[in-house]
Amino acid sequence: MRAQPAVQALGADFWAWRASTQPATSDDIPRIARPAAWVPDWSPIAVQAQKAKLAAFEQRWKALADAPRTVPETVDYRLVGSALSRVRWELDHVAAWKRQPHFYVAQALNPIFELLLPPPPVERARIDAVLRLLERVPATLAAGQANLTDMRGPFVDVALHQVADVPASLRGMAAGLAPFVDARQQRRMQAAVAQAITAFDGYARFLTARRKGLPEATAVGRDSYRYFLDQVALYPYSPEQLTVLGRAEWSRAVLFEELERNRNRALPELPIGASVGAVVSRLDAEERKVRHYLTDQRLLTVPDWVGHYNARPFPAYLAPIGWLGRTFDLTSEARLGQNATVYLPDPSPKLGYFNLSITRDPRPIIVHEGVPGHFFQLSLSWANPDKLRRHYYDSGANEGTGFYAEEMMLQSGLWADAPKTREMLYNFGRLRALRVEVDVRLALGEFTIAQAADYLEAMVPMDRATAEEEATFFAAAPGQAISYQIGKVQTLEFLAEARVREGKDFDLRRFHDYLWLNGNVPIALQKQEYLSMVDGK
Repeated sequence: MRAQPAVQALGADFWAWRASTQPATSDDIPRIARPAAWVPDWSPIAVQAQKAKLAAFEQRWKALADAPRTVPETVDYRLVGSALSRVRWELDHVAAWKRQPHFYVAQALNPIFELLLPPPPVERARIDAVLRLLERVPATLAAGQANLTDMRGPFVDVALHQVADVPASLRGMAAGLAPFVDARQQRRMQAAVAQAITAFDGYARFLTARRKGLPEATAVGRDSYRYFLDQVALYPYSPEQLTVLGRAEWSRAVLFEELERNRNRALPELPIGASVGAVVSRLDAEERKVRHYLTDQRLLTVPDWVGHYNARPFPAYLAPIGWLGRTFDLTSEARLGQNATVYLPDPSPKLGYFNLSITRDPRPIIVHEGVPGHFFQLSLSWANPDKLRRHYYDSGANEGTGFYAEEMMLQSGLWADAPKTREMLYNFGRLRALRVEVDVRLALGEFTIAQAADYLEAMVPMDRATAEEEATFFAAAPGQAISYQIGKVQTLEFLAEARVREGKDFDLRRFHDYLWLNGNVPIALQKQEYLSMVDGK
């Protein structure tokens, strides 16, 4: 088999396997369409099978190393290698399956959460799938008790905090689903919820009995972190360089925010939306204006087939389990062209950092999460003619593009008439830049989770609950927090180099169309391919 068909075949086999084995997560970008009748399997035997299969994939990939290939084929080859390295990172370096007890809370419940994200109606088949996953909860938690041989104390505390919320969450979900279930499903639901709650109670006792004396360290360490930077994310930076970049961008964002505040000092704060219905209506209307703006300003091609990014109030069955993850349904490769959905709570000054911002002006979340951000970018990537490039594998390109989209729209003038929203965007920039330092220091063991939360709370600033949520997530998933700022920095460098190389022939919309179509590919690889096309190679 020639090199490129062999790489494509390897990629196809890998992603079919990954659909069954990829861990569930609270993040929205990594979600993957699962096979029919799928249930999670993290039993010790299944973990060993994952390791063996990964080793076989790695051997296939290494066997293709010396084959001659074009630049686009080289990008595809390295893309598969990076995806394989991501799995190696998860299994051997982060090793959540043996260190993080809240990993099993996610494996047990997040697949249910993801099933319930697409908007109503909730069809009978979807209820049956929820029941199948609910009935799997005891086995998943039992796997956790067998695998958790290297637990870390702070992660035990996180898991116990989450488990305390499970009974009310599952009962609330079941009550919200009652209008959609028949009598047989109702009986099965009640039994499955009761069994799951009992299993979580036993899991809590297991964790509590072992909490005393556990290591407090959560850091992956320098060597593992360098593995992530070099082999997974393909970042050309050391941890120290990342910290310098992040701090410089943080200082820039602080300056711009303060200049805006000074300029706007006589203006009142943006009002909170009068009702969730009012916020939903405004978000839907503004999404359409953003699409027109992209076209009118020649920033990005907007195909008619891409669905809209719309809002809804929380359904009664989703609100009780909303804490499990990002409450966005960004659709999938199998649902191409459908509308995406963001679920919104009732407006209140007590809302967390991002939800509060949406009630004041929904356009920043539209731009980052919807159009032209994640939903739009993923939709285009899912339609990429190169099948290998249809799959997310790490956040650097995706989150970098989402953050870049905010700045693109800000500097092009979308918020020219919204000075208080510009303040909000620069504050977002402060957070994204600060996340770099937090991620690096957590990974290297220079921050505890509590110290990271303190730092975020003071330096963004942000509410305590969001700061703790962010710090916990970043400690458990090292490398994710840097993706926003570092992905954007790489994109800016990429654009600048392309502009210099192409001169007067550079076309911003053409550049953006390439960037968005290949938005699942690391920026370093996109740059390599794009500049080779510019140079005629």
